[in-house]
Amino acid sequence: MVVSMRLSTVILPIHRWSEGRKLWRRAEELGFHAAYTYDHLAWRTFRDGPWFGALPTLAAAATATERLRLGTLVTSPNFRHPVTLAKELITLDDVSDGRLTLGIGAGGNGFDASTLRRGDEQPWTPRERADHFDEFVPLLDQLLREPSVTYEGTFYSANEARNIPGCVQRPRLPFAVAATGPRGMKLAARYGQAWVTTGDPKLYETGTPEQSVEAIRGQLTKLGAACESIGRDAAELDKILLTGFTPDRPLQSFDAFVDFAGTHFALGFTEIVIHLPIPDSDFAADEKVFERIATEGLAQLGH
Repeated sequence: MVVSMRLSTVILPIHRWSEGRKLWRRAEELGFHAAYTYDHLAWRTFRDGPWFGALPTLAAAATATERLRLGTLVTSPNFRHPVTLAKELITLDDVSDGRLTLGIGAGGNGFDASTLRRGDEQPWTPRERADHFDEFVPLLDQLLREPSVTYEGTFYSANEARNIPGCVQRPRLPFAVAATGPRGMKLAARYGQAWVTTGDPKLYETGTPEQSVEAIRGQLTKLGAACESIGRDAAELDKILLTGFTPDRPLQSFDAFVDFAGTHFALGFTEIVIHLPIPDSDFAADEKVFERIATEGLAQLGH
């Protein structure tokens, strides 16, 4: 089995569209497989600056590009409901002519977890986030596949929710499930067309690249076990690595990226995602290095 290697990018939704349009078109011109954006209400150090909605941004990007795949990294149940999300995703899949991928995860405890809560409400615990995710993903899968869905669950309900004509991509648009724990891995194995990781966050500041590789190898082993438990071949899933959260610095130089990519493709990853450089941020990088990686990086690896 020959596995192709793909390189994609993330464009954070921090730009007014007069500038954003140029960046999404540039991503296509540079030859990236896909361009993703974050789906948050606000995020970390960008909270006090411009931050636009992910799904409207992707709709605009779909009309500004022709070949580039588009998606979220990642959408979560923190402020989304499966019924309304399904309607928006079907619309996006149509506008993009079947170029949409949904990155989906359980969410974290940042601003997304607290913005819609009353002052006396506590954000969900990790267990509660996993509980919601367990129900969210199967219901969303059903909503995107079937023209009418009625469902009554612990956290979500749908009463004759209609989704006609459904997705352009059949039987539905692909899910890229972000997961590291056992429950998330099971969801990735059952519902994912891809699995997403950012590595082990505990290693970001104090770990070594070698420790990160070992941690990620362990995650891949767990994914394989989750697939095996339901009789699925783990090779069927794309493996996506979102960079920027491991001890490595793959955008430090062209050679650093080639070494990093070669190591992680050898682990079994099929897609590596790098951030579009943002000056004066954690994603600052040399624009010329970024462009050379985009246009020459995979060729250097023989792909």
